[in-house]
Amino acid sequence: MTNFIGHDRAEAAVLAGLAEGRLHHAWLLSGPKGMGKASFALRAARLLLSDSDGLEGFSASEEGQAAALIRAGSHPDLKILQRLPKKDGVDPEDVSDEADLKRNISVDQVRSLQPLLGGKTSIAPRRVIIVDAADDLERSGANALLKNLEEPPENTVFFLVSHAPQRLLPTIRSRCRVQRFDPLSDEQMDAFLRSALPDLPDQDRAALILAAEGSPGRAIAMHGLDLGALDRQLAQIYREGDRSGSLGSGLAQKLSLKAANERYLAFLEQAPAYFAAIARETPPAQVAPVIDAWREASDLAARAVPLTLDKQSVVFRMARLLAGLSAHRDARQ
Repeated sequence: MTNFIGHDRAEAAVLAGLAEGRLHHAWLLSGPKGMGKASFALRAARLLLSDSDGLEGFSASEEGQAAALIRAGSHPDLKILQRLPKKDGVDPEDVSDEADLKRNISVDQVRSLQPLLGGKTSIAPRRVIIVDAADDLERSGANALLKNLEEPPENTVFFLVSHAPQRLLPTIRSRCRVQRFDPLSDEQMDAFLRSALPDLPDQDRAALILAAEGSPGRAIAMHGLDLGALDRQLAQIYREGDRSGSLGSGLAQKLSLKAANERYLAFLEQAPAYFAAIARETPPAQVAPVIDAWREASDLAARAVPLTLDKQSVVFRMARLLAGLSAHRDARQ
């Protein structure tokens, strides 16, 4: 059984609504990517579409007809709106590259809900609509969805997944109950990774926790990129310094290879997090230079891909910033 760490508040909110007979018809699941918002929406759908009243809890709904139909993608009272593949006939679940998906959830997809919403439920006490992600709705699609939120059909619950809720129409936000999914603590991430990746070495798990910044989904995506080795190289530069620039140059050459692109992208997230970790361990009176380095590293990482900056130059600059902090540490000791 998957351990859904970090969903406790969301689960409690849905269960309280069921117990009180006042379950809100629309939920906006907001928070950074990788927090499990879409997974929670599916678990909530399984609960709400089960034969029972749902008060037994989320775990009790993992078996039964509703759960089996949802796993098979064939439950008649569940509809999931998401970006479709550019190629017709391809299952969205089989697409691993976002570049192979259409840019938006179209208005036609939203309008396709009408036959479902216009009649009675088929086999469940409710119907559930999941929009993953609502940020992807084209403008006309958002307006079409708004009409359903303003006049919700009976026994219908909407779950709108959003990574950037500020981009949604204010009128959509106002019709929803907002359920925030915040980054997990280091302790929660450790528990999650021990459950999801039980054979992961301690140092690699620590590197994933640092780079993922509280996002279980990001940690799983980064698994296999050997972030532990990158973490050890960063630690060496910070521990020993790099006056000649040879350590930074070697790291830059490795990460600039075409085959290392995924590791390079992970490095762009890992390096600023490493600077932040140093800042947390630095006495307040001496932390200013560390904060300055963290800001420059974060800005560099944010600009690297959009501006197609030279990979070697980016990595080497990160290493020089880190080596500078090593000299600052030695000077204050």
